[in-house]
Amino acid sequence: IGAGVATIALAGAAVGIGNVFSSLIHSVGRNPSLAKQLFGYAILGFALTEAIALFALMMAFLILFVF
Repeated sequence: IGAGVATIALAGAAVGIGNVFSSLIHSVGRNPSLAKQLFGYAILGFALTEAIALFALMMAFLILFVF
């Protein structure tokens, strides 16, 4: 049960990644000349959000297989 509850954070990370890229599309639509710079920021946001997801998945696996 604990490992299942720990994977709920993965849904939050998925929403966060969706927000990052939807903001990228919205921002490029408003100002296409900044697309390259905004894409770099989006990749940074994606990487940080994905790191949180990987930490949550690691905790779920630790709960499942260690304890």
